[in-house]
Amino acid sequence: AKVALKVYDVLGNEVATLVNEYKPAGSFEVEFNPASSIKNPASGIYFYRLQAGSFVETKKMILLK
Repeated sequence: AKVALKVYDVLGNEVATLVNEYKPAGSFEVEFNPASSIKNPASGIYFYRLQAGSFVETKKMILLK
């Protein structure tokens, strides 16, 4: 299915797209390196949204420097 994994800041602005491609069923790992994804990464709360076919899930994560 088409899989998209995006990271958003607390204001809802998209700060990084980690995955945006078709993937087969299975388990995958993606490393989020904020220094290369965000111009000026700040410690704080971010949200990630995973979409795979009709499945959508949003969760929060904390970035500590």
